[in-house]
Amino acid sequence: MWKRRTSRRDFLKGKPAADAMADRLDQLAPGDSDEGGSVPRDETYLVEVSRAAMACRFEVFLNAGQYEHGTQAALETLDRVDALEDQLSIFRETSEISRINREAAAGPVEVEPGLFGLLELALRLHAETGGALDITATALWDVWGFSRRQGRIPTEEELAAARQKVGSEHVELDVRAKTVRFTKPGIRLSLGSIGKGYALDRSAERMLEHGVGDFMIHGGQSSVLARGSAAGTPAGGWLVGLHHPLRHRERLAEIRLGDRALATSSSEKQFFRYRGRRLSHILDPRTGQPAEGLLSVTVLAPTAALADGLSTAFFVMGAEATIAYCESRPELGALLVRAGRGGRVEVLSLGLEAGDACLLTT
Repeated sequence: MWKRRTSRRDFLKGKPAADAMADRLDQLAPGDSDEGGSVPRDETYLVEVSRAAMACRFEVFLNAGQYEHGTQAALETLDRVDALEDQLSIFRETSEISRINREAAAGPVEVEPGLFGLLELALRLHAETGGALDITATALWDVWGFSRRQGRIPTEEELAAARQKVGSEHVELDVRAKTVRFTKPGIRLSLGSIGKGYALDRSAERMLEHGVGDFMIHGGQSSVLARGSAAGTPAGGWLVGLHHPLRHRERLAEIRLGDRALATSSSEKQFFRYRGRRLSHILDPRTGQPAEGLLSVTVLAPTAALADGLSTAFFVMGAEATIAYCESRPELGALLVRAGRGGRVEVLSLGLEAGDACLLTT
């Protein structure tokens, strides 16, 4: 990691990240490479079990030979991901979320306890982030074309109509009855900003139930949860590479992840350009416009759902508001990335301690 902590002034005044975070810790294990991600050490190997789910690939990594039943546990874990997709996907008419969207404006709808807890978390983060995270922004996602992966500029009338259907304040939860009700017609929930993280948390539960304590699970590489350590890693944990948001074949940084989760929100893949502006699929639900200012946000948190939701919220909030949010939450860490000069980027590190991360390039 870097021996110097990046300050608010370093980032906002444009101090090059290479100067602010150049000193790498000598804690990196022998064999780590700046040319890529983790490198196997001392003839240690990993077992990977993967499956397509939630429009991405979920991957479970285990230390080879450590657990006799590890592969079977990983397969059952991926079965749980399949079941959660059936529950959470708005693209499946039979999902629980689709049922809620159809019925909750007419009256209370009973919700499975795990999903109810996720809705509680999403509404709490909505309040804490000033509305930057909003699981009711479905209509905005549609009108901008991102639900079809075909970005477009909506008309003023289309955007105004969509904004009338957005607002987590119109989602009412009954904690005792475990029900949800919409207090306004037209509200629809979408858990794309937090659902993969929730799936990772539930997957980790299944691995631990099987007695597997050392593993890492990727959800499309943008959401990662780790427990224990990879074999042959003296400093412990698992090494995770972060993509450079502008140079797709390069890694920006390496994160050492142990007993916590990581999520990245980025405009790297889903965006389009209009009149010189880079318009991201990450929308500000408060304005209805694509969020601008940051290229990517990576959050480290105790749970994957929390990391997932906050990475989206921080991308929308921008640097100043994110700094203020993190100052009183020592359990969080974050890397905020924005465009610099000459095709480079500027990076702000928040709440990351020595050994948490290593910058590879800017």
